Amino acid sequence: MKILCLTVSAGSGHIKAAEALEKYFLNHYENIHFETVDTLKYINPIIDKIIVGGYLKSLKRTPSLYGKLYKFAETEDTLSNLSSLVNELLSIKIKGLIEELNPDVIVCTHPFPIEMVSKLKKKNKVEVPCIAILTDYAPHSFWFYSHIDAYVIPNEDFIQDLIEKGISRDTIYPLGIPVSEEFLINIDKKVAKSKLELDDKFTILLMGGGLGIGNIKDIFEKLAFSKLDIQIIACAGQNVKLKNQLLEISSRSYKKTVIFDYTDNINLLMSASDLLISKPGGLTITEALIKELPIVINSVIPGQEEKNADYLLNNGIAARIYSEDSVVSILMQIMNSKVRLKHMKECCREKAKPNATRDICNLILNFANKESALK
Repeated sequence: MKILCLTVSAGSGHIKAAEALEKYFLNHYENIHFETVDTLKYINPIIDKIIVGGYLKSLKRTPSLYGKLYKFAETEDTLSNLSSLVNELLSIKIKGLIEELNPDVIVCTHPFPIEMVSKLKKKNKVEVPCIAILTDYAPHSFWFYSHIDAYVIPNEDFIQDLIEKGISRDTIYPLGIPVSEEFLINIDKKVAKSKLELDDKFTILLMGGGLGIGNIKDIFEKLAFSKLDIQIIACAGQNVKLKNQLLEISSRSYKKTVIFDYTDNINLLMSASDLLISKPGGLTITEALIKELPIVINSVIPGQEEKNADYLLNNGIAARIYSEDSVVSILMQIMNSKVRLKHMKECCREKAKPNATRDICNLILNFANKESALK
């Protein structure tokens, strides 16, 4: 059985979702070929560099511009029509890939390949079933196209949003966002802290995503020299400059700190932590919900992360800081209220979908088996 997963490396979330599915199939099934393709890189590395590179530079340098484009794309046809034309041209090469691999099902974790496959299916150039997996808690219209056989969404809260966007209820599956099954491994908090050579005290996990975006340095500095009785775990992602800055600050602080660059051991870090300060990326949120880790939202990228933040706040899962100057005060309020912390954990538990990866893989297999039977 063959499964083709089309994604795009615009940020780490889309790729990580694809990797979670691939690893689950590898660990639990035999005779399944799961092929993950970074769609734009496959089509043309130069196009990938222009589109993805431009996207990442926009997030770092002019996030407000990206936010305006995001809102514009939701309500205006001009940008959508331009994207549609580009994806129609690029879909030709994807057609060749699909014919070459002859998969039983196509899975997409990014809107670009979803639109490409939609156009091919609409013209009857491809008949393979296609499953779209949303990787944010924000159902933007650029995820939704005709001739897509299934939409996997974070949870039941978004069903009505999709129906109002014209998606048939029969194609909506509120199964969650796929993350590595390592997050199902329960590590005792004291044990996790001990492994990181930390004390048994309130621990803050500070993250900025794979790119290390946001005012992490300033927040780290505020926490490191505050009167809060805490210890800090900080992740700088792929931002080497940030890691060096954090190490320098740490050398002047009396608080216990552990500093990482990009790490795959997030389960251990979250298990050791009592509170997460992070930008609200879809995968990070999902991991924190599974670990029942309350969130303080920071450095929100306008666009989908703004909607992610709204969702977390509206559901009692998170608090939000708008400036590093307020971080100590807000943390003090949360730490001094056991009721608030308990409530935030309970809200995490209510919205978590810990078996999402397993359930999505079962859905993929159901579609693949039906298609395989027709061949």
